[in-house]
Amino acid sequence: MDGPTRSCILTRDRAPQHALVRLVLGPDGQVYPDVRAKAPGRGAWIGVTRGELEQALPKGRLRGALARAFKSNDVQVSDTLPAAIQAALEKNALDRLGLEARAGTLLTGAERIENAARSGQLRALYHAADASADGARKLAQAWRVGSEREGSDLKGLVLALPRPILSLALGRENVVHIGVTDRAAADRLGEALGRWLHFIGPDPIPAPCETASQGASAPGPDRMPTAVTMNEEFE
Repeated sequence: MDGPTRSCILTRDRAPQHALVRLVLGPDGQVYPDVRAKAPGRGAWIGVTRGELEQALPKGRLRGALARAFKSNDVQVSDTLPAAIQAALEKNALDRLGLEARAGTLLTGAERIENAARSGQLRALYHAADASADGARKLAQAWRVGSEREGSDLKGLVLALPRPILSLALGRENVVHIGVTDRAAADRLGEALGRWLHFIGPDPIPAPCETASQGASAPGPDRMPTAVTMNEEFE
């Protein structure tokens, strides 16, 4: 996706705004996450993982970068900020899944997803953390066949969420696999899920599958799944 770019205040790397996390300064001098970039006033942007952010906290690098971004020495950074960002990103991702489910852009049920995959309609594929490896492989193979990409590493993305959480978010029972046939919906989900998964890093993600959409790479410190790549600036 195109759009405005920003720079990460810690790395100075630039990237699309939608790929970064915005931080804002509250009236109490505390720094809070603004993952939907809706809060008024000046913002500072980060594109690092939680582990990298936690390393920057005790060294004072984050506070110094925020003080420069906000042009204020009255900046308080809580040790709980990384956890707050992770929680906000996860909620944003779950909210997006719920919105897409209500809009009818998601498929659940292995048979329905497999049929869409084999007919070339599938745009993105996700699995619960406790999905079976065999079930994930079967759907991935159907996707490769329908996309005429047999022999490639095209797969679904395993989310760091078990099926009860996904089921609650979608308002459906026993959600193990999620398919997306609408390209715009796949982009929206890729953005929300990609930011969250990049921030938490690869370790919490189980392993049967890796990529979120055609041509995407597995999440890691330097790559985000689907339509997202990381890093950017304050405004």
